[in-house]
Amino acid sequence: MPNLLTSLQKYDLGHIRIVAELWGIELTSNDVKSSAIELCASLLSPGLLIEILEALQVESFSALEALISASGRIPWTEFTRKYGEIREVGPGKRDRVKPHLKPVSTAEVLFYRGLLARAFFNTQQGPQEFAYIPDDLYKLVHKQEIKDRKEGKSKPLGRPALAREKGYIIPATDYILDDATRMLAALRIEGKPPETKVPIQVLEELLRAANIIRASGADPKAVKIFLESEREQAHKILTDAWLKSERFNELRMLPGLIFEGEWENQPRLARTFLLEKLKSVPKGKWWSLSAFTNDIKAKHPDFQRPAGDYDSWYIKRQTDGQFLRGFEFWDQVDGHLIKYFITKILFWLGKVDVATSDEGKDPSAFRIIERKPKSVSENGSLVARSNGKITASRAVARVVRYQIARFCEWENSNTDEFVYQITPTSLTKANSQGLKVEHFLSLLAKHTSGGIPPVLVKALKRWEVKGTEARIQTRAILKVSRPEVLEELRKSKAARFLGEVLGPKTVIVKDGAKSKVLSALTELGLLAEEETEG
Repeated sequence: MPNLLTSLQKYDLGHIRIVAELWGIELTSNDVKSSAIELCASLLSPGLLIEILEALQVESFSALEALISASGRIPWTEFTRKYGEIREVGPGKRDRVKPHLKPVSTAEVLFYRGLLARAFFNTQQGPQEFAYIPDDLYKLVHKQEIKDRKEGKSKPLGRPALAREKGYIIPATDYILDDATRMLAALRIEGKPPETKVPIQVLEELLRAANIIRASGADPKAVKIFLESEREQAHKILTDAWLKSERFNELRMLPGLIFEGEWENQPRLARTFLLEKLKSVPKGKWWSLSAFTNDIKAKHPDFQRPAGDYDSWYIKRQTDGQFLRGFEFWDQVDGHLIKYFITKILFWLGKVDVATSDEGKDPSAFRIIERKPKSVSENGSLVARSNGKITASRAVARVVRYQIARFCEWENSNTDEFVYQITPTSLTKANSQGLKVEHFLSLLAKHTSGGIPPVLVKALKRWEVKGTEARIQTRAILKVSRPEVLEELRKSKAARFLGEVLGPKTVIVKDGAKSKVLSALTELGLLAEEETEG
């Protein structure tokens, strides 16, 4: 490929000065050749090059990485299809419009910095136009890679994360254990758990992989072992099961995709490959997610498709029903899997920290952790209140939270505190499973700080003897202006929709009959309106 000097000398003096301006270089020469030589001397300085590369936006850096991974050049049409066009402007219009200050594409960003050039090269099919990195710049970027090869080092895929890729850090935790506890309690009471941090599908498949859940339901013995294990051991149970599982299929868990047909993939094969490639990534060092993914695409694109088959898997995009068949959809399927594997599966399992450019953004960097994931000691106590609410922090033993959930209903909480509510319905359900109020009181007495409020003890014992003694119902009530109106309505065909009479001008409307009563009133020549609180 042409070197930087040859590439720059194709342009006018104005273009060379634009490149110099964007690199923060002040040129003293006033002709194309001398200015190009002067500019090259600065651009090929390793220190300045690193500074410029670190200042690039993530998208621009990714485009540069794609070129590097492709040995420095990519067909022009392919490159611009992904990274945008470069506007065709003459020197006069360029100096007026100043496209380098307001680039419309990633390609323009690199072009006006001298990091990207275009030229025709001979191929087996004849001359073809390419986007390329000038040869001496390309070699400079690869200098460290050559050094590593001479020293026999295995260079990891990707590169260290840029500062902007790790602006907001999200440390790994072992919260998956708490979500698994909720999942198991929900299965035990045949209910639905409140919102979990880890998706229900992932939790269920992990617990199946660990044989804690079987086809017939949760295995009581396996559940007991899992919940009574120390957190570190319980975490290991899930991780080891995931590593060995042929069933746990990360691909079919990808959000936003629909999978159709009878085709099969090999999830363990893809999992083993990705974990092997991640071994060479320096532990404890922030690593670029996009760079790692791009390197796999360039060097190992068929990592989960041994036969290189991109047509027989029927995968649709949920938003528009578009089938994602063919290599052109690699980023939406295979690339999506890599990012999900690292920033979701490994993150949930406490193997990596992730980082985003800013709070609320998608992950852009990850760090393989050497420490244990952030955890708690399970020596905390429950807090019981007289209104029937019970709260438990993550420090309360999982087996205790599991038992409490069998007597209560969950309430959603945005904190690390779990909130339960005692209700007649929850007590009735527990009773149907052979759980008695005395068992519940014994559990509370053993694990509650500050004791159980006497009024709560009294309410629980009274319920056990007398059952539910009061109910609150939400009903629609019809109020009329005169008793005669109500009497007239009771003689109409709408009478069957009226319930208990509350007074001479007030009656309960049966469930689901509001619209019918309003229509009947209209037919009687009376226009009625519906009132709502507030």
